[in-house]
Amino acid sequence: MGEGVPGLASAYTILFTAALIFLAILLVLCLIRAIIGPRVADRLVAVNMMGTIVMVIIAILALMLQEGYLVDICLIYAMISFLAVIVLTKVYMGVYLAKKGQTEGKEQKDGND
Repeated sequence: MGEGVPGLASAYTILFTAALIFLAILLVLCLIRAIIGPRVADRLVAVNMMGTIVMVIIAILALMLQEGYLVDICLIYAMISFLAVIVLTKVYMGVYLAKKGQTEGKEQKDGND
């Protein structure tokens, strides 16, 4: 990458390093959002975004280090991240529906008294 033009390799290195620093800051901010919330939907979106940011970081590292196997790892991580978000959403929906059913049951019980 940039072997033919003098200085281009160092420009790429600076650009990729700046992008990695920026993505690391975004990753920390998403982690804070995932911890603080306030809603579960905010946490799910933050976890999904963290997975996407990690995939971009792995792809940039694959370019910087010129290692092709990192692209394979990025694809595998994409599949795992997608499945994790789906599982978390299913768990959240199950908890939400159970809580909603308990609330409706209490309202019906109170209405009958």
